[in-house]
Amino acid sequence: MNSALAPWLVATVLIVYFAMLIGIAFLTSRKADSDAFFTGNRQSPWYLVAFGMIGASLSGVTFISVPGKVYSEGMAYFQIVLGYVIGYLVIAKLLMPLYYRLNVTSIYEYLNQRFGLVSYKTGAAFFILSRTLGSATRLYLATEVLQLFLFKDLGVSYWVTALTTVALIWVYTFKGGIKTIVYTDTFQTVFLVSAVVICTVIIAKALHVDFSGLYDKITATQTKNGYSMSRIFFFDDANSPLYFPKQFFGGMFLAIAMTGLDQDLMQKNLTCKSIGDAQKNMYSFTTVLVITNFLFLLLGGALYVYANAKGVTLPANTDHTFPTLALNNFGTIAGIFFLLGITASSYASADSALAALTTGFCIDFLNFNRREEKEKQRYKLFVHIGFSLLFLIIILGTKAYVDATPGTDLIGLILKVAGYTYGPLLGLFAFGIFLKRKLNEYLVPVICILVPIVCYFLSVNSQALTGGVLQADGKYLGGYIFGNELLILNGLLTFVGLFLISKKKVLA
Repeated sequence: MNSALAPWLVATVLIVYFAMLIGIAFLTSRKADSDAFFTGNRQSPWYLVAFGMIGASLSGVTFISVPGKVYSEGMAYFQIVLGYVIGYLVIAKLLMPLYYRLNVTSIYEYLNQRFGLVSYKTGAAFFILSRTLGSATRLYLATEVLQLFLFKDLGVSYWVTALTTVALIWVYTFKGGIKTIVYTDTFQTVFLVSAVVICTVIIAKALHVDFSGLYDKITATQTKNGYSMSRIFFFDDANSPLYFPKQFFGGMFLAIAMTGLDQDLMQKNLTCKSIGDAQKNMYSFTTVLVITNFLFLLLGGALYVYANAKGVTLPANTDHTFPTLALNNFGTIAGIFFLLGITASSYASADSALAALTTGFCIDFLNFNRREEKEKQRYKLFVHIGFSLLFLIIILGTKAYVDATPGTDLIGLILKVAGYTYGPLLGLFAFGIFLKRKLNEYLVPVICILVPIVCYFLSVNSQALTGGVLQADGKYLGGYIFGNELLILNGLLTFVGLFLISKKKVLA
């Protein structure tokens, strides 16, 4: 994939962009102590948190993959987004009041208060595993952008690009932490949303239609599977991954798990002054997120309408559709905003994750609440560097995996990993909130490790039967194909497993 943007222009844009990020970090991190790094002193304006969370939630994978998926799935992804809405309402009404009432810094402190030390450490460990894998995989996209459109032409090797990418995040987060990130994510979300809107407007003008006319053209264009690109709802095939209940309820529980049970995104909410402000943040965030995701899908359809109208040959990999057109066909302004958008979406997701992982490890495993400030600062620095290096290792590993398996669906891969790693968290929190029973704590890690293994075994062995006959290789479940509901199954089995190792206890 070649870019029409000159390397010097790409370099200038990125230098100015990161200079502004570092400037914001400098202004917001002055006199920042450990409390500011972890909680933002609980003084963050709710409207900044709400807008900034858009960038952190979407990531570079969404920025590239969601528009590309319209070619094969239409707008089916919006079914997941509608499920998100219900999930976010559950977070605002059930989980956030719990966190504020307990006044926690790490949300997994709830597990310590409800069950004990072993459950607490188990939950925190699963968060670290899931968020590290997911965020580093998302950050891989930023390194690809920098490599393809800048460093490759300069003869710089990929590992140097990856190192530079991680180092840039470290530079503007190591001092101010979450206090800085509330502002940098807001700054980056502006470019993410602007890129989508500007490219859609450019397409509409090129085709001489308004937004209504553009939507009509999208509706009249078929996906590779023969249905309209504007189709959202799928009720006709219960075995399809696009089946509405799978997508909707999968989206609902993905939102609960990947936002409500995730230290990264909840850490931002906990920086608000009060539970009232935090809930206003969640409601506003939900509204903007729904609109933004629909814009991504509208853009996806518009890209293929444009390509058909102008006779543009698109790459086989749908993840390359948006970057190919934005950088080669839409002009310099669109190319610059695409570059800023993909960079912003990738960094907005990764920077907050790095701060959240540092917070989680320091609070959950290093007992920071009992340490002096100088000691906190020293350990925090070492942990922040450690996770940065871990990000680098995973980015390089992801690069090797993608190169070895062309056509990898990154957004599908990330959601699949989340289905396995967030399931135990979903089961633990649900059990603690809805049942008044005491756990045999020493068996909690066993259940939380065993259940994802069972779910993986079910998923990989559930394949279509040949001629309606069960095959000798052990395939079963009638060819049922798991989608996002795998997270629900994982959480449910964890809940059942925890029930089996519990006994009655009346809580005080």
